[in-house]
Amino acid sequence: MNETMLDWDDLRLFLAVARLGGLSAAASATGKSAPTLGRRMLALERRLGQELFERTARGYALTPDGEDLLASVAGLENRIRPLVNDKNEWAGPLVKVSAGIWVTHVLCERVSYIAGREPVRLRFIADDATLEIGHREAVIGIRNHRPFDTRLAGRSIGEVRFAVYALDKSVTGWARVRGTTPSAQWVQAKPRTNEDVEITQPRNALDLAFAGSCRAVLPTFIGAKFPQLERISPPITDLTHDQWLVTHHEDRFLPEVRSVINRTLKVLQENCMN
Repeated sequence: MNETMLDWDDLRLFLAVARLGGLSAAASATGKSAPTLGRRMLALERRLGQELFERTARGYALTPDGEDLLASVAGLENRIRPLVNDKNEWAGPLVKVSAGIWVTHVLCERVSYIAGREPVRLRFIADDATLEIGHREAVIGIRNHRPFDTRLAGRSIGEVRFAVYALDKSVTGWARVRGTTPSAQWVQAKPRTNEDVEITQPRNALDLAFAGSCRAVLPTFIGAKFPQLERISPPITDLTHDQWLVTHHEDRFLPEVRSVINRTLKVLQENCMN
């Protein structure tokens, strides 16, 4: 175990943030600025290879790892050394990548390449809801527009198109995803048929298309992967959008984040621009 890996001052600041639930209150208690505290907490997480906080608009909430650390170090300086165990020495820093269901599907297929040889842990967060990168809910996000927050940096990936797919044109029912994404709303506007099936997960639209039960609106980069499906519409103009890779302006200069950004960008440009 590397005994120089932890610094008691970092742990002291961690205790303030953990007990007070956020940077502003901890800044008043410690005399450190909120940005400084934020950077110190990120550095502590990277040293431990653990995610200690859930960062939300309401403040900093402890994760289970954070709760464990709080219980271990509260007022006990002589317990600093046992806090780092063997598994954390090789775990590496955590890089969270937030994207929609279909993009995450592509990233999972190339996970070994994206991780590279660096000691890094990847966490793919597949959700059509947009996580707050500014609050570090994710480190890297794949978004359908250029970032407007001045804390964020973005790189253009390219244009994403959608179309209707089915086993053949005789299929008339629709796979209707219950959700608020543009593709779900586009299908909701279509007249209903007796063959329609409602689903809660976009991935099941592909399953229904494979079964020959329904038409499915899919990104063309997904539909093109499956020769058994026929594209029965031209690209849907209303659903075409640009795609951006977004990260926090400061985080993008971290070596492990920079390497994941570059490889993720290459994977998406090669696989999501069909």
